[in-house]
Amino acid sequence: MQISDRDVLLVIDVQNDFCTGGALAVPGGEKVVPAINRIAANFTNVVLTQDWHPGDHVSFAPNHAGKQPFRTIELDYGTQVLWPSHCVQGTVGAEFHGELEISRANLVVRKGFRRGIDSYSALFENDHRTPTGLLGYLRERELKTVFVAGLALDFCVRFSAEDARKAGFEVAVIEDACRGIDLDGSVVATHRSFRERGISIVSLEALL
Repeated sequence: MQISDRDVLLVIDVQNDFCTGGALAVPGGEKVVPAINRIAANFTNVVLTQDWHPGDHVSFAPNHAGKQPFRTIELDYGTQVLWPSHCVQGTVGAEFHGELEISRANLVVRKGFRRGIDSYSALFENDHRTPTGLLGYLRERELKTVFVAGLALDFCVRFSAEDARKAGFEVAVIEDACRGIDLDGSVVATHRSFRERGISIVSLEALL
């Protein structure tokens, strides 16, 4: 598969808190780093996203008396999973993994910094209305195909891929450069969603 100057690699949330030892570790999360570094060298356009929460964020279970992580609550924008506190602004956990090659990035998009709303997607917050600004960037740059990698496959990667596809881009998820949480069958649901929406699943080797 040939990568062109109209393609972009979107690297989702490869941060310390999502890797082994982190506050919300994705199993094997750090294993995506070598794969992403290899493939990023072939892209002219690379965008990184960074979860960037205030300590009193609405999605943090400790901010809700008596609520445990991974339970859900209802907010005005829908059902919200309650997470352990993670990727708090200015903390080591919020930093990119130390071995991630970030110098190739053209843009870093921070998300989840509004206290009252979570943000899985790189394009829109969880109300599906509040933009991060990335969509305008992609369109102004006249980019065509969005390749998605990172953490976690079944949450932030999934939402980002779906929103990019809905916005009219061709979308391919580099599955072996992702890892999932798999909460109540969420990985299977993610694969089904990708098939239904015409989002491709590609391998790292196909792009090298």
